[in-house]
Amino acid sequence: MRVDLFDFDLPAEAIALRPASPRDSARMLVVADGAMADHVVSDLPALLRAGDCLVFNDTRVIPAQLEGRRGDAKIGATLHKREGPRDWRAFVRNGRRLRAGDRIEFGAGVTAVATGREEDGSWLLGFAGDEPVELLLDRAGRMPLPPYIAARRPTDARDADDYQTMFADQPGAVAAPTAALHFTPALMASLAAAGIAHETLTLHVGAGTFLPVKADDTADHRMHAEWGRIDPATADRLNAVRGGGGRLIAVGTTSLRLLESATGEDGVIRPFDGDTSIFITPGYRFRAIDGLVTNFHLPKSTLFMLVSALMGLETMQAAYAHAIARGYRFYSYGDSSLLLPQG
Repeated sequence: MRVDLFDFDLPAEAIALRPASPRDSARMLVVADGAMADHVVSDLPALLRAGDCLVFNDTRVIPAQLEGRRGDAKIGATLHKREGPRDWRAFVRNGRRLRAGDRIEFGAGVTAVATGREEDGSWLLGFAGDEPVELLLDRAGRMPLPPYIAARRPTDARDADDYQTMFADQPGAVAAPTAALHFTPALMASLAAAGIAHETLTLHVGAGTFLPVKADDTADHRMHAEWGRIDPATADRLNAVRGGGGRLIAVGTTSLRLLESATGEDGVIRPFDGDTSIFITPGYRFRAIDGLVTNFHLPKSTLFMLVSALMGLETMQAAYAHAIARGYRFYSYGDSSLLLPQG
């Protein structure tokens, strides 16, 4: 499909620079049964059914942005995928000043060697020393806010908490599964009281999620791989939900993409441990999920393509026009939507 079909105009003031407080007070646009309705996230227990199950991503964002030097050259690195105990793929700013074998000094006693460059321009960085890389990043790194926020304000101490979900447990993401930022312990208690279950899986979100689609046609776009895991017990419980007539509602496109990657043509979710580069566009037949909680995405992004695949392009164009006209807040710190496709 032509990428420009997924374009739309978004006022700059619609981009949220801070999350709602409290988190579950964010607005939620419900798109279901061919209609739209304005709600807030705390209404969710009344919008779902007993027996439904929300599926969250328990990845934890690491301080994956580094600033350093190779000699006199300033080098910026955003880690995006772990390749080994001490090796990470990174998008590098000023990468033209690097050569294989160059050592980058990131300060605080943290150094890495650039060992190889990929076709997409990213570099493989090998971190020196014996300390776990996570400790090195805690010393020298900063929270990797999305570029559309970072370009308008600096990262600060609030972001260390604001950019983590209440489910964050498994370190490895360089971007938050932002749909879950809206959930609070009080909301989870209300959901449980309404008979709505929840499960967690792990997908370490990479910085590739922010890359623009530069191709003119979706068939020519290459997705970056991300590592995910669904353990056997979780897969069994998720299958039991659907077997009992409940719906699986993915919280975030990250949860959705991992669930779809782990599900066969027969609709059975299987254990998963590995990389996925699934790219979902209109025409895709969903196998695992029955609905999606997600924020509002960028024009011409792979994520707007995904929600258009789920609900239909015209439906999502109308929903986004509604959201813009009514002042919904967009992107990572923005408002939410509940998308329930017609069965």
